[in-house]
Amino acid sequence: MLPWTLLDIAKIPGETDEMRLLQRGDEYSIRVGRYELMNSREHGSEDALASLVCTRIADRSRVRVLIGGLGMGFTLTEVLRRVRADSEVVISELVPAVVAWHRGPLRAVSGTTLDDPRVTIEEQDVVRVIRDDRQRFDAILLDVDNGPRALTTETNGWLYAPEGLRDIIAALRPRGILAIWSSGPDAAFVRRLQQSGFEVEQVPARSKGSKGPRYIIWIAQLPP
Repeated sequence: MLPWTLLDIAKIPGETDEMRLLQRGDEYSIRVGRYELMNSREHGSEDALASLVCTRIADRSRVRVLIGGLGMGFTLTEVLRRVRADSEVVISELVPAVVAWHRGPLRAVSGTTLDDPRVTIEEQDVVRVIRDDRQRFDAILLDVDNGPRALTTETNGWLYAPEGLRDIIAALRPRGILAIWSSGPDAAFVRRLQQSGFEVEQVPARSKGSKGPRYIIWIAQLPP
């Protein structure tokens, strides 16, 4: 088996951990410490995150979608494949190097998606983007953690707290959708979403179609 080659190391703003990009043949991996955050060969759940949302907003024109976390770019690619030409897709990426990787080695994975005229890139914490925008998004897709209990950065805890959910609601348009990727279920968080006014659906997803690890995607929608 081919060994992994380290391509680059990036600092995570505000954190002591470093993010590493590795390559083995045509396979890419992004890791923090001993944990693999994502792999270019396993993206079924990222595709599902996008498709579950886009199916629910397919009847809307001039949609605005916010994606928290660029990752390997699979969620962005799937959203762009499904939304209309008059849409805008905002990518919020905390680590600027990740954006640079997609213009370099990860271009082999994501192609020219960042050059799509519908894409706007915000190199800042998704928390700031949400707080700065009010009633501007039809959907907010978050793939920034392993779930409410496993935080990559301290500020991400705000996203799952009642005050964070209030600001997310303020950033959504009527019938807006909040979609969150998680490594597993969390009944307490589901109750928190419902108490905030969302109608919640918990959808299972796999990394490789019907195979691979099992994940959870929460689809939380506001009333009209």
